Amino acid sequence: MTTDQPDHQRQAHFDAKIEADITIEAKDWMPDAYRQNLIRQIGQHAHSEVVGMLPEANWITRAPTLRRKAVLLAKVQDEAGHGLYLYSAAETLGCTRQDIYQKLLDGTMKYSSIFNYPTLSWADIGVIGWLVDGAAIVNQVALCRASYGPYARAMVKICKEESFHQRQGYEAVTVLAKGSETQRAMLQDAINRFWWPTLMMFGPNDSDSPNSAQSMAWKIKRFSNDELRQKFIDNTVPQLEALGMTAPDPELAWDETTGHYRIGDINWDEFNQVIKGYGICNHERLEAKRRAWENGSWVREAASSHARKMAAKKQAA
Repeated sequence: MTTDQPDHQRQAHFDAKIEADITIEAKDWMPDAYRQNLIRQIGQHAHSEVVGMLPEANWITRAPTLRRKAVLLAKVQDEAGHGLYLYSAAETLGCTRQDIYQKLLDGTMKYSSIFNYPTLSWADIGVIGWLVDGAAIVNQVALCRASYGPYARAMVKICKEESFHQRQGYEAVTVLAKGSETQRAMLQDAINRFWWPTLMMFGPNDSDSPNSAQSMAWKIKRFSNDELRQKFIDNTVPQLEALGMTAPDPELAWDETTGHYRIGDINWDEFNQVIKGYGICNHERLEAKRRAWENGSWVREAASSHARKMAAKKQAA
């Protein structure tokens, strides 16, 4: 397709590629709305990875064994890598990493609501690996088939590592579930606090989601928020029962008619308050990222200076 074609022909070509499941690449023409939707989604996803390092890094020095510490260090390092892959994917859309990161710092671009909850005990780290990363896998496996190529390819590697995170989380909670009454109580408390926020991770109900339908029409997403949430619930409840633990939902029950688990009402008021910046740890999380950005300014300046010198040296040669 030539670059001098009128926009309506470019749009028709784009629509045909989406319909035929042909991947859109960075060099391809795309509607501005598609580009901006991707920048928003990939940017929020990248921010979630780097902010998600904070609640777990808080426990690296307090892990109960050297093995647990090594595993947690590896997991936190993976999350930093995931952020890097995603920021790089976003840059292929014409935005700068500095721009979208600044939007995180000034609160105009969000990250996952789950990371605004505190990690109060070691059990929280296992539950995050099991529940939170388990929810992430359900959402992200489908993104490996996203219509935008750089995003989909980044997700393939990310999902492989998230699978490790989920397995180590479940292994950690099985140890607590087989432990003392104090350990079991600590695990149950962590489940009680993270169950509902994890279900909120998938986003608002489909009827209230402002972006889900359009993202599905463009095949950025392949399943709706409610479909993904239901899949996670169906996958997780048997694991919960195997641990001998319970969910903090008296209405949770198997529905023979639908072949799925039913749940009670999610507190969307709480979700909306957290998204607006009024969660337990919103201020703490953003303040930590602002400090890191400011304290790391000398590294960025040194790297930029080196790059300029190398470019000048190459040009002179």
